[in-house]
Amino acid sequence: MTDVYSSEKRSAVMRRVKGKDTSPELAVRKALTALGARYRLHRKDLPGRPDIVMPGRRLAVFVHGCFWHGHDCARGARVPKQNRDYWVGKVERNRARDDRSREALSALGWRVETIWECELKDAEALWKRLRTLLSSPAAGEVAQDALASRVDGGGQRPEVTSPIVGRASPIADISPVPGEDS
Repeated sequence: MTDVYSSEKRSAVMRRVKGKDTSPELAVRKALTALGARYRLHRKDLPGRPDIVMPGRRLAVFVHGCFWHGHDCARGARVPKQNRDYWVGKVERNRARDDRSREALSALGWRVETIWECELKDAEALWKRLRTLLSSPAAGEVAQDALASRVDGGGQRPEVTSPIVGRASPIADISPVPGEDS
């Protein structure tokens, strides 16, 4: 069966598919900003160019489209009828690249999170997940705590000086999740 569009029309449609500033990515960025988080976008010096990077928290966030990255939801499991072999291969290559990026970032000491497009449908769950991510200790802070407990022999931990430790959480003063009773 042939494509329903002419090759020129199909080419124009595919040209409009974006890799940056997608609607799901903008929704996550808007929520993070509302929670008081500061972040950088698409850092070229990190493996996989994470969509959102919070260097102080050593947190890299990928916002994936379910179809393009082969999520196990209904939209991600869908395979186009036309040119099936191409699309199956494309999604598999995307997944393999995602795995390599996650492993490389983890090896560098970064926490890596993936937010799927389908997860954005439940705004309350998204807010809770982002709050949890922001309230989790930074990777460097966890490593310092572990080192301090080993150096001290398990007794009283020595004081660790870090720009992160002791700083007030930026989400403490934020109003509750919309629709959530306080």
